[in-house]
Amino acid sequence: MKTVQITLNSIEKVKSFVNVIANYDYDFDLVSGRYVVDAKSIMGIFSLDLSKPITLNIHSNTDIDKILEDLTPYLI
Repeated sequence: MKTVQITLNSIEKVKSFVNVIANYDYDFDLVSGRYVVDAKSIMGIFSLDLSKPITLNIHSNTDIDKILEDLTPYLI
């Protein structure tokens, strides 16, 4: 598992983020405070406080470099 900090501070960023990670079969979780949501769920993402950085947990031990490259626009 890999953990990174991301920011999703606009509706367009949320949509494009979900489109990027939907291409992978791995599980992705977003953690904000005590809340954990499926990162592939747009409704779940909008239930979080998007004004602050969010922790993304990537549940994969392979393809990490490719995933992080695709997520570059969102990484802090």
